[in-house]
Amino acid sequence: MSAAIPRIDIGPLFGPASPERDRADQAIMAASADTGFFIAAGADALAPLGPGARADLLRIFTLPEPELRKLWRQKFDPGNPNVYRGWFPLQQGFLTSKTGIDLGPDVAYGPAVLLAGDPLRERTPLPSPQQLPGWREAVATYYLAMERISRALMRSIARGLGLAETHFDGAFVQGGLSTLRFIRYPLRTDADRVAETDPTVWVEHHGERRYVTGAPHVDSGFLTLLAQDGVEGLQAQHRDGAWLDVPPVEGSLAVNFGKVLERWCGGRIKATRHRVIGSGRERFSIPFFYEAGAEAQIAPLPIAGAAQFEPFLFGDYLWATTTQFVEFKGMERLRTPLRRGESTADRG
Repeated sequence: MSAAIPRIDIGPLFGPASPERDRADQAIMAASADTGFFIAAGADALAPLGPGARADLLRIFTLPEPELRKLWRQKFDPGNPNVYRGWFPLQQGFLTSKTGIDLGPDVAYGPAVLLAGDPLRERTPLPSPQQLPGWREAVATYYLAMERISRALMRSIARGLGLAETHFDGAFVQGGLSTLRFIRYPLRTDADRVAETDPTVWVEHHGERRYVTGAPHVDSGFLTLLAQDGVEGLQAQHRDGAWLDVPPVEGSLAVNFGKVLERWCGGRIKATRHRVIGSGRERFSIPFFYEAGAEAQIAPLPIAGAAQFEPFLFGDYLWATTTQFVEFKGMERLRTPLRRGESTADRG
């Protein structure tokens, strides 16, 4: 197979205009139009991405179950107030088999970004500093680093589209609705049972039978920056239908694009379907979903060939889309749209 996930040095994006930055911009636009994925090399100079830093963040998985339960979302523990942020326990019997936690911008910016009555802007439940000394500080540092890298990537895309490089900046003030997620994919024991109702849980990979542990999907928003733990399993679907391995390269980030960005950019950016398959080892990953603010209006860009669509508020879209995932099912009515008429319609 000739297709592969490209590797791009993103270091020049953080310097002044130069031939090297131009080449990085061109490579990012080419990757976004082809595989919709790339490996961001040089990211370890911009963010704490080494094994030690990753292990520090993933300490949350060492908490005893009673402490984790305090972080559970309301769906899983009705006594807890948090709806959108917080812990999601392992759910058996589904194509996706994972557990973890979603953290919001308040981990970096504090209560200034919270808004009572909007679950998208609720407080993130966190373990006490006594339980995980230094963990909150490490999380805030990582969140801000991912936000900085994401902003630079969006500026690169703006330049690639012929827009002012700061065109997108206003939509992502103070983290917007960006989510930092820690995920654990345990060894799967229920695949045969799941296969009774969903045979797609089993796939073939290089002649071996593997189970799916992360269902095929397209991210809903803008950018995803993923730190992997050295365990293989992430795959992106190429335009020809083939599944390409996204290698876990130490010190790098796997970058892909979401459906809103694809729509916003008139299809010049590709939102790529991806999945996670088992490798016989437990897998941990740290995705950062760069998302606009709840009140950011998404409207057609002033670029040639961009299809017209009805402008919408990102927060309304995000809630309608997110509540289609298994860990949010049944929560649809817990948020009132900012603009009446927003729906679950696929805008991508």
